[in-house]
Amino acid sequence: MKLPVVVLAGGLATRLGKITEKKPKSLIDINGIPFVLHQLKLFQINGIDHVHYCLGYHGNMIEEVVQKSDLSAEMKITYSYDGDKLLGTGGAIKNALFMLPEAFFIIYGDSFLDIDYQSVEKYYYESANESCGLMVVYKNSNRFDTSNVIFEKNRIVLYSKKRLSSRMKYIDYGLGIVRKFHFNATPDKEPFDLSEIYEKLSVNGGLLGYETENRFYEIGSLKGIEDLSNYLITL
Repeated sequence: MKLPVVVLAGGLATRLGKITEKKPKSLIDINGIPFVLHQLKLFQINGIDHVHYCLGYHGNMIEEVVQKSDLSAEMKITYSYDGDKLLGTGGAIKNALFMLPEAFFIIYGDSFLDIDYQSVEKYYYESANESCGLMVVYKNSNRFDTSNVIFEKNRIVLYSKKRLSSRMKYIDYGLGIVRKFHFNATPDKEPFDLSEIYEKLSVNGGLLGYETENRFYEIGSLKGIEDLSNYLITL
């Protein structure tokens, strides 16, 4: 595959309380294996050979676990750190741009997205012009979380976490493709949210949509951990 995957794994995970008091979400044990290795193996199965981790809270623990795994010798794995203050999902990416190619996937460090990544990449290059980004969407209808996307005719008409509407039947699946220049107008070394980039692209007609029927799994809640554990048993 052409595109690397950037994994946003720098958050504090306050919703999980004591579970993540001394370790990051990415290291939560799922069926006897740290989550980060489940996620990394999924990338490898999908033909992804370069993964970049944007790290913050206890990021050194994530790097240590990954480096000790067999996958570290089989894939190109790179790392960047927020530094003295957390930079948010957007700021962490901007901080890592010098290590990345012009276009790349973005995924969250607590998401397990069992989707055909090669098909998403192929669709992007066949359908988008060089100014566009892409967001994978799922027809959620507020089932798993609050829907935040108006998706029509393969375009994200509006993505917003704040400007919610009854027209929003879809949700951000947690996987997207962006380009370096999408971050040109954002601050250096200051925190900001990736959602700002996506929302701006959608408002300007520059966010392509890719619909998937595969539900998303996440470990940001106890229910999410249980659901993923049960799903992995079936694979």
